[in-house]
Amino acid sequence: MATLLYRLGSWAARRRRAVLGGWLLVLIIAGAGALGLSGTFSNSFSIPGTPAQAAMDELSAEIPGFGASSGRIVISTTDGGAVTTPEHQQVVGELLRKAVELEGVTSVSNPFDGQKLIPGGDAPVDKLAQPTVSANGQIALSTVQMAGQLTEVPEETQKALEQLAQAASVNGLQVDLGGAAVPQQPAIGSTEGLGVIVALVVLLITFGSVVAAGLPMLTALIGVAVGMSGVLIVSGVVDMSSTAPILALMIGLAVGIDYALFISSRHRQQVADGMNINESIARATGTAGSAVVFAGLTVIIALAALSVVGIPFLTIMGLAAAVTVAIAVLIAITLVPALLGFAGEKILGRKARATLASGTPAPVTKPNRWISLVMKYPAAILVVGILGLGAATLPATGLHLSLPDDGSAAPDTTKRQAYDLVSEGFGPGLNGPLVVTVKVGDPAQLAGVVDQTLAILHATPDVIAQALPLAGKAPTEGGAVVSPSGTLAVIPVIPMSGPSEIATEDLVHAIRDQTDGLSAASGATVSVTGQTAVVIDVSEKLSDALPVYLIIVVGLALILLMLVFRSIIVPLTAALGFLLSVGAVFGVVVAIYQFGWFGIVETPAPIVSFLPILLIGVLFGLAMDYQVFLVSGMREAFVHGAEPKKAVVQGFSNASRVVTAAAIIMTSVFAGFILAPDTIIASIGFALGLGVLIDAFIVRMTLIPAVMSVLGKSAWYLPKWLDRILPNVDIEGEQLLKNLPDAGPVPTHGRHER
Repeated sequence: MATLLYRLGSWAARRRRAVLGGWLLVLIIAGAGALGLSGTFSNSFSIPGTPAQAAMDELSAEIPGFGASSGRIVISTTDGGAVTTPEHQQVVGELLRKAVELEGVTSVSNPFDGQKLIPGGDAPVDKLAQPTVSANGQIALSTVQMAGQLTEVPEETQKALEQLAQAASVNGLQVDLGGAAVPQQPAIGSTEGLGVIVALVVLLITFGSVVAAGLPMLTALIGVAVGMSGVLIVSGVVDMSSTAPILALMIGLAVGIDYALFISSRHRQQVADGMNINESIARATGTAGSAVVFAGLTVIIALAALSVVGIPFLTIMGLAAAVTVAIAVLIAITLVPALLGFAGEKILGRKARATLASGTPAPVTKPNRWISLVMKYPAAILVVGILGLGAATLPATGLHLSLPDDGSAAPDTTKRQAYDLVSEGFGPGLNGPLVVTVKVGDPAQLAGVVDQTLAILHATPDVIAQALPLAGKAPTEGGAVVSPSGTLAVIPVIPMSGPSEIATEDLVHAIRDQTDGLSAASGATVSVTGQTAVVIDVSEKLSDALPVYLIIVVGLALILLMLVFRSIIVPLTAALGFLLSVGAVFGVVVAIYQFGWFGIVETPAPIVSFLPILLIGVLFGLAMDYQVFLVSGMREAFVHGAEPKKAVVQGFSNASRVVTAAAIIMTSVFAGFILAPDTIIASIGFALGLGVLIDAFIVRMTLIPAVMSVLGKSAWYLPKWLDRILPNVDIEGEQLLKNLPDAGPVPTHGRHER
């Protein structure tokens, strides 16, 4: 591996203009494709095969258009008056008449009489519907039905609805929008740039050179631009959640900076020691580049393995991020060497260049105070670290998972205000109604089974509204909807509790448990569906998939690390350290985002259901990055003859400064997303940023050196039979240096090859 990358780095440095031109061409083509082929994004999540999704699919097939998206127009008064006055009804009526004529809108309900307006028709329809005005008369709710799924709602329609709502918010009226009436676009804002600024400052402080600081940033931005363009192109043909491109941006930017940083740092050190520029580029690519490739592979494995759990939106999310990481690795081993060739000796600061020109030997890296302290009290540090992380894990025992809804949005957004107004005027359950379906083989059987189902629902706690019995009445008189075939009935159920509350989850399970006997006795199929039930099933499926995913990711990574370090113990300590990190992160995230401790979050809410599995995948890959960069330096010193403890100190001292900078940079990039308006993005950014801090500084730079010190030589134990089986990937470049004509530094006296 090291020899191959050595040759690649040498070629890239010699053909730097061609390499740079090639990547710029890729960037231009990808950017043009993104502008012309990108699609829309959605905040909806579903998993095929779950009970609620299966019932929803059947319902959509039996009653075309039933599964289409819908939005909400919530009208309220700001002066405490009634929304039903003639003046207000006139304003609202004009709003609804304009809304129903927008592209993609199939109907709009009038909250004052319950009738539905349809495009191109003056006469309202569905006179059996009920008005939707709150008991105090201050809040009214209109439902906007739209053709197709959420991703198919035209952006122009959503923008037009926003303009209509603003125009109608006059004379004591306030109009808010929710659901599909609100644009579902990626929440990329200006706050993400703060992390990039902090990263650039850290690079300047670390290197003391504008060229050295700007190079990792430039290559990372190019990689992210290419990766994001690819994601946008794919969004034109694949349904993609709005979180997918944000995650790709977040991960791609962080690892892109880190990977370029590690290679350029090794190169700077070698040049400062007097090595020829082109030779140094080749060797840095061969040694540090090998670590980058294997670190990148761990991240890619962790992200791509998200597809194994069989959850489409998570698969797309993981693959999108994995592709950006792969691009970051390719750029690190091709474009970075090329740009280093352009930089020449300017990769060093002025003082370092002056020292090199004078022929003065570069200063020897000395052990810092931290590693000296760790090596002096390794056992005590292990105990304190493990107990501290264990204590931070405790709040995770109260973890409650759900998918975000409008109620978890920022308080000043229109969809959050619409959610709160609906809760105030009609109860929180109306924000997440359930749908109970009854499917029979014989239409004559339908009314009787529906009556029995309604009796069960009436006796079930936490139900405040449902349709009336069908027996002896026309199919729609009771409020239930019957399919044209007469074999499927739809019963709306309004819970007392909100869509993300545990009580609603319990209600779904209670209805299913109580209707199982009815299904068995009658031969009918009674199901619970609706968006709220779909979310509950998604959360449970994600929770069930977590152990399988963890085994796959950790198992593959252990094999990869065993290849890298030629040891059994080192991969095990890496995995156990990760478990400590992720447990502590879960605990802190639950305490802050779910419990609302310290008042950091305005609206405490359940944790996003895919955050645990996503956090495990991403954080495991990133944790292994630092494990590879730190411990490969220790192994490099060990295989070159250093005593085990001295190898730990030497490897740590050589890599700690760069790893510290890399961890701060990655944390800064993630932290920039904490201020994002989207709750999902904010919580992911916080969790990943905190995870990097804990894993890099507490686990990798404290507990791992302490363990290596306690274990000594046994840390590098590998059975002879296993040693013979495992291929030698030579990540330290040992075989590379043996095969080079001159393994030592080549004095340049201030000059380098062109």
